[in-house]
Amino acid sequence: MKYAILIGDGMADRPLEKLQGRTPLMAASTPNMDRLAREGVAGEAKTLPEGLPGGSDVANLGILGYDPEKYYTGRAPLEAASMGIPLGSEDVAFRCNLVTLEFNSDRTEANMEDHSAGQLTSEEGRVLIEDLNRELGSDTVRFYPGVSYRNLMLWSGGAAYDKRSLECTAPHDILGRQISGYLPTGAGQDIIRGLMSASQDILERHPVNRRRVAEGKRPANSIWLWGQGGKPGIPPFGELYGLKGAMVSAVDLAKGLAVSAGLKVIDVPGATGYLDTNYAGKAEYALGALKEADLVYVHVEAPDEASHEGSIENKIKAIEDFDAMVVGGIMRGMPEFGRFRILLMPDHATPIELRTHSRDPVPFVMYDSAAAGRGRGAAARYDESILKLDGIIRLPAHGIMNRFLAVR
Repeated sequence: MKYAILIGDGMADRPLEKLQGRTPLMAASTPNMDRLAREGVAGEAKTLPEGLPGGSDVANLGILGYDPEKYYTGRAPLEAASMGIPLGSEDVAFRCNLVTLEFNSDRTEANMEDHSAGQLTSEEGRVLIEDLNRELGSDTVRFYPGVSYRNLMLWSGGAAYDKRSLECTAPHDILGRQISGYLPTGAGQDIIRGLMSASQDILERHPVNRRRVAEGKRPANSIWLWGQGGKPGIPPFGELYGLKGAMVSAVDLAKGLAVSAGLKVIDVPGATGYLDTNYAGKAEYALGALKEADLVYVHVEAPDEASHEGSIENKIKAIEDFDAMVVGGIMRGMPEFGRFRILLMPDHATPIELRTHSRDPVPFVMYDSAAAGRGRGAAARYDESILKLDGIIRLPAHGIMNRFLAVR
């Protein structure tokens, strides 16, 4: 038996007036996902528990079969694991976004214009972060370059300030809003705010940003620190489920989950975490991983990024590309292994009207090749209408894995 878990990050949404009351999933052409819905077992998942951050870290941790209430410590520690950055017991890791702030004339206030600084390149991000580390780094603070705008800061000894009482806000949650009401608060806030403020003077005059402005692009004119946490203690996936697993993703968060859970990380050339990602390559490499692994987890970030941009057109395109090249590619390749199962779902909803994550329940489908063509499911197609069906499975995210491995 081989297992494939296909995650369209932020794929679920809410009805939109511009789509005549449909969601992007409803408006998109998705023949492969629709087939899974017709022939599989449909369900509803609550992937973001109340009281925990509403992010992909919590959601994907749950989908992998780990109760976030028990195992979640923060987003940044997972990304640190992906980047091979060891955390001591007194260390706190922070996600360090390179962002674009729009300042007023006297620079007394700023709005969060872009959480991704115009999707700057990884090379641009690396230069900026390395220069910030030279100017702001110390024996206790160090900056690490990641992918594009997604970077990391490690605060050695930061746990002394009680990382649980420091509250930080994800930048994609405050797009278009004044940042003054969302700056870090709690123990250690002066240090974190001071680093964010100091970065602005350095980045404003940096040659990379001057070049970007000259080219009509958004500058990465500040860092934004959030998602902090200490070293996680996640038990190996293989010990819990008796399966050898692999992860295909372009983002450090998902890769960090894989490292922490003992899954093999599969790097795909051209995988960017954005709309230009190598969709077909993800399916190809996932199928290749299954020659040795029992289960592969394929994470695609593009629909979520389109939602944060507020682009209906890009979200529909991301969904259709995910369906055609990832879901379709996996469905064409899986039969070579004999019997197989596929779990299809978003990790959470990212409504375009909000441009950030929501705690809305999301639809999932479990497909077993042994039941192909028997019409076991009640869903005509894969979209949010599944949530209104009678008799579907309703589970918290961390309850899905056990059901998927024993689907009937």
